Amino acid sequence: MKLCDNKFTFSPRMEFWLILITASVVHSSGILYPRESESRELVSLDGIWKFRISTAEDQEDGFRNKWFSTGFDEWIHMPVPSSYNDVTANSTLRDFVGWAWYQRSFFAPKRWWTDQQRVVLRFGSVHYTGVVWVNGKEACVHSGGHLPFQADVTELLLYGSANLLTVAVNNTLTLITVPQGHIDHPNNTGRYPPGTVLYHHDFDFFNYAGIHRPVYLYTTPQTYIDDITVVTDIDGDMGIIKYKVEYQNKYKDLPSVPQCKVFVLDKEGTKLTSIKGLVGKIHIPKANFWWPHLTHPNPGYLYTLEVHLFSDSSEDIYRLPVGIRKVTWNTTTFFINNIPTYMRGFGRHEDSNIRGRGLDYPLLVRDYNLITWIGANSYRTSHYPYAEETLDMADALGIMIIDESPACTIDYFTDELLLKHKEVMAEIIMRDKNRPSVVMWSLANEPKSFKNESSAYFNALVNLTKSLDPTRPVTFVTSQYSNTDKAVQFMDVVCVNRYPAWYSDSGHTDLIQRQVKYELTLWHLMFNKPVLVTEYGAGSVVGMHTAPSSMWTEDYQVVTLKEHFKAFDTLYQDGFLMGEMIWNFADFSTPQEYIRPGGCKKGLFTRERQPKMAAHVTRWRYWTLAHKSANVTVPLDLMFAIP
Repeated sequence: MKLCDNKFTFSPRMEFWLILITASVVHSSGILYPRESESRELVSLDGIWKFRISTAEDQEDGFRNKWFSTGFDEWIHMPVPSSYNDVTANSTLRDFVGWAWYQRSFFAPKRWWTDQQRVVLRFGSVHYTGVVWVNGKEACVHSGGHLPFQADVTELLLYGSANLLTVAVNNTLTLITVPQGHIDHPNNTGRYPPGTVLYHHDFDFFNYAGIHRPVYLYTTPQTYIDDITVVTDIDGDMGIIKYKVEYQNKYKDLPSVPQCKVFVLDKEGTKLTSIKGLVGKIHIPKANFWWPHLTHPNPGYLYTLEVHLFSDSSEDIYRLPVGIRKVTWNTTTFFINNIPTYMRGFGRHEDSNIRGRGLDYPLLVRDYNLITWIGANSYRTSHYPYAEETLDMADALGIMIIDESPACTIDYFTDELLLKHKEVMAEIIMRDKNRPSVVMWSLANEPKSFKNESSAYFNALVNLTKSLDPTRPVTFVTSQYSNTDKAVQFMDVVCVNRYPAWYSDSGHTDLIQRQVKYELTLWHLMFNKPVLVTEYGAGSVVGMHTAPSSMWTEDYQVVTLKEHFKAFDTLYQDGFLMGEMIWNFADFSTPQEYIRPGGCKKGLFTRERQPKMAAHVTRWRYWTLAHKSANVTVPLDLMFAIP
């Protein structure tokens, strides 16, 4: 897939690339995760690539001198996937904004050509804009970080010879990117040299850049499975899988519709049933439903939908993990499989030392170990869609996901931004629609939704999202107040970020219970919707303690959480609170600011994934909630047991 079907033409005009980075893409075809099968091969292009940046004074240098057509003459080593910012000891690279260039070579087997295979080059995520060349020829352009894109490169490859792959990456954000950013040209020569360009953004996390997720080559037959859509339901102990298989042919229309056969396999790989047809409905008696962590003895149960597509000359096979579950909600409560389900979790970030936002498998496994250790059953992908590999583990472990778009702190609600925002939501849903772990779509985090123009903007986004997926609730996360927010009225769930005794009434933890109970009750009374607290908490510098507690100490963070727990218990009894999510799972990197000592310190865990005292208190809280709701056995090694 190409703009990945729009080509761009070099222009000598300065800053032509600002137009390029706002280029739009709507998936005209599927974006299935690449999986090996009897008919598909998969080759990873991850590893150490060559890397260089354009100079700030001449951002067009790489395009004008066609760095993509030959091997780089100057370069350093750069791991893929990773952010490039923290890999070296170079502050220019850490803070760089503009075009960064990656390059590597690879071989394509001769048999791919002789076997008439279709070959696809796929990127899990490039932030923010990526331009891709294969052997000096443009393969595709994609604008929008955190989401996959791919291109058919069958005709661009040299089979049995070395191929040159070049990627130009630009992390510049503007008023019509998602998220938004600002570009300033100060004319105060007393403070800035002539020609200075300043980049900044309103969101409070570091704008990491690079090739963040895996890069693959994969093959398919010429007639191939392009997309699969699954919707599940339950009826008593019967599991229901409704599916639709879409196909494409690389070169021409087929004389007849391909035949399709679909098998359902259980967790052990035993085939349970089969059905013929591109569209169908499968019933699984006495099904194992997908349940969240600590709500059932067998959480995260996954079947496999094995799809076979037969054409005159080939067969394509794709296996899709499927969790059978039903999501519903009313004005007070959220349900999984008709059982009221209370969310206990946190917001997170894809963030770690050295790697930045790059996918890292040891870190991924460590994080899920901590998530299950602490007793959480959910988190929000704040503030962008997370890696597909990350959501694979959520599916398998039974962790509920609020899948959030990258629209963080948007301010200017223009038609151009709305168009881009719609495209982003369409891409997210196309990617994640089949995941049982994804139980809610979040359109944005903390937009300036007190503005009148935000009303029509978010109404349009909700309508689009529900037209693409009517099976999940839609929300966004507000930091406004119930009497000023213009967009919450269109949402299914009220999600609120609030920090009493931190950003307001700093130091006054004695006010937390009163303020939390009063405000969340107002939200429910005004909109008659369930309420979810998506952020609350306090920062703490690890190892810092005072008696009595004071801000920035671990003691103060614990007191802040405990006072919120008391308020939440009361509100839960009132019947409309559907969950609590602490900010944040772990400390993370932010832009350099005098108000943050080395980043955001609100984590339950350090950036190195070691527990603060607040993690142990939260572990007691979450396991106690799980015991009360599902009678799970509380671990014997809880460090705190608080009445």
